[in-house]
Amino acid sequence: MSRLSPTPPILSLLPALALLPVLISILISFHNGGVTLLWEFICAAVHPSIQAEVVQSVFRGIQITLATALLSWSISSIFGICLGIASARVVWETFLGKSWPAIVIRRLLAIPRAIHELLWGLLLLQMVGLSPWVAIVAIVIPYTSLVARVVSDQLDTQDRRALRGLKQAGAGSSSALITALGPAMGPVLLSYVGYRLECALRGATVLGVFGLGGIGTELQLALQSLQFKDVWTALWLLAAVMFSLEQILGLIRGYFILSKNGIWQIATMLIVLLILCALSIPWLNAVDIDLGEPLHWSPLPLPTVDELINAINALPWIQLISSTMLLTVLAAGIAIGTPPLAMMLWPSRLGIAIQRIIWGLLRLMPTPLTALFLLLFSKPSVAVAALALGAHNIGVMGRLLKEGLDQQSDNNLKALSATGAGARSAWLYGCFSGQSRSYLAYAAYRTDVILRETVVVGMVGGTGLGWQLIESLGSFNWAQVSVLIAVFTALTLIGESITDRLRYHWTGSTKKLPMVVDLQS
Repeated sequence: MSRLSPTPPILSLLPALALLPVLISILISFHNGGVTLLWEFICAAVHPSIQAEVVQSVFRGIQITLATALLSWSISSIFGICLGIASARVVWETFLGKSWPAIVIRRLLAIPRAIHELLWGLLLLQMVGLSPWVAIVAIVIPYTSLVARVVSDQLDTQDRRALRGLKQAGAGSSSALITALGPAMGPVLLSYVGYRLECALRGATVLGVFGLGGIGTELQLALQSLQFKDVWTALWLLAAVMFSLEQILGLIRGYFILSKNGIWQIATMLIVLLILCALSIPWLNAVDIDLGEPLHWSPLPLPTVDELINAINALPWIQLISSTMLLTVLAAGIAIGTPPLAMMLWPSRLGIAIQRIIWGLLRLMPTPLTALFLLLFSKPSVAVAALALGAHNIGVMGRLLKEGLDQQSDNNLKALSATGAGARSAWLYGCFSGQSRSYLAYAAYRTDVILRETVVVGMVGGTGLGWQLIESLGSFNWAQVSVLIAVFTALTLIGESITDRLRYHWTGSTKKLPMVVDLQS
């Protein structure tokens, strides 16, 4: 007798159950004073501030954030492509006949990837002080490693028959690699590198929330002083910038894809990245951000073995790790289950259009600011942190789901509707069913991202590794900081390994698959 198991569409909906304990916990700690503030915040969206000094300050902030994002994105993309080639097994096997150097480089690159850019920013802030290079380097370090991982995965999973044929025909290793593998890499790099620009803009905004300048700082100051009209002035301008970037990148991607010449696409993209990198520096200087000011280097004190042992013994590891995992599970459940559940309950065109607007607003609001906003009418808790982190990722997962559904045929949906099935059942089994496995595969990857992002909202929950890290940084306890970063890195890498296996399971493959670039963007 075969064992009954939920189908992928049902499995995609079940994580939404995480909303129940989160919302119940927030409602229990809810206070009435927050209702007035919530209404003022909603009304301010329609009437943002148009005062000259506010608009001028916000415009300067968005320029700083955008220039910082462009510079860090350009540098990380160039370095990431180079390191991705250096960490690809196929490259070393072609030149030396051995793959161990690629494996070593991959393992080394996994460490900076596991640490969130906010942590890099806080650490660099302690070493060089308040410098514009802190935000730039904090984004460059993990993003370089992320781009390198995608490039190496794509290279290693390509069909090597053409490469073997060229080598057997007497072609050199370099020319054989470029000819056999280069053309297919063009569209991949265009999609993923373009996606990283949007991530860099969000990362620069989050770093600004923690005092590193730009639009994030403007948003934080306005929200803390309850100037909701100023908040919405900044948010609408940030939305306009993100939308414009998305459209520009889409046009550029479409233009490059029409050429169907992968080598030319890669070469042109590298030239564009170098030009943008060169233009970003004078742009920052134009808004009074001097990248040439000397850095006041102050290396972090290395803790002794005894200090490390004392730090390990002093920290409540079971509580910290369990709280971090609980926060990850709740936030991931909210992010994964809510978009398909909402689309199933309201599958009409009007409903989908309204949901897309909501998803866009959720993506727009930086996670720390969402957490601060929730604290206006609730007490700090894991539930508040989970809802703030889950809400932002609802926007990401909702956009992904809608784009996937738009690319598939609606024949099954029409067929089920013709048999008399209800609108919700027809959407679930006729529309969503075809995308459910891909959706679950990306959900596994997104859970890994959410685990990294718990450090951003850990302080709101008042517990977990993220909260303890910020507390230890504030007290300059470098022994605790060292062991906490080591544990958080190990936890992230273990989670990455688990989610990789889940992603391979849902995509129906037993071999290592490349990162799904279309899903990430």
